Amino acid sequence: MRNNLGRLAVFWIFQAVWVWAVSLPVTVVNASDRNPFLKAVDLIGWLMWAVGFMVEATADQQKLTFKKSTENRGKWCNAGLWKYTRHPNYFGEILLWWGIFVASTPILKKAEWLVIFGPIFLTLLLLFISGIPLLEESADKKFGNVDGYRLYKQRTSPLIPLPPEIYGKLPAWFKSAFLFEFPLYSRNFPPEEQIWS
Repeated sequence: MRNNLGRLAVFWIFQAVWVWAVSLPVTVVNASDRNPFLKAVDLIGWLMWAVGFMVEATADQQKLTFKKSTENRGKWCNAGLWKYTRHPNYFGEILLWWGIFVASTPILKKAEWLVIFGPIFLTLLLLFISGIPLLEESADKKFGNVDGYRLYKQRTSPLIPLPPEIYGKLPAWFKSAFLFEFPLYSRNFPPEEQIWS
């Protein structure tokens, strides 16, 4: 990208828009002179943020530890939180930013509710553009011919942590409608092997 100034500019502008959009709730709260009493929704938002932060940090540490082990070379990470979701770090990231939005709601008035665009933008970005689709495509190319990986993918939720024994038995329509198991996450599998056919 550094060799093409236009592509580099688009990349950096996109990054700036991303940061601006995701931080909208924080920006509005910090710019507000309203000082409401502490409400239950504040605590819920802070709890969501804390859980999201811990999940993301734990998942990142677990993956780093997994990759550092020489016995795991050439394997996909399925240890710790990665046993319950294929992308626990993204689950944590999404939960974290929705928690910030929820905690900001007590001070929001009228048009300020548009700050919901921030967590929606992040969620859509990770679900459909730069997050899960790219990593699923990469993993499918690398491990798509490995039976163990295909089984892992069939039994492991893409985003929301669930025990594999439960997730694997759910019907495809339920996984798609409520658990974000979209066809674009398996587009590199041959049609007869797509996990959700």
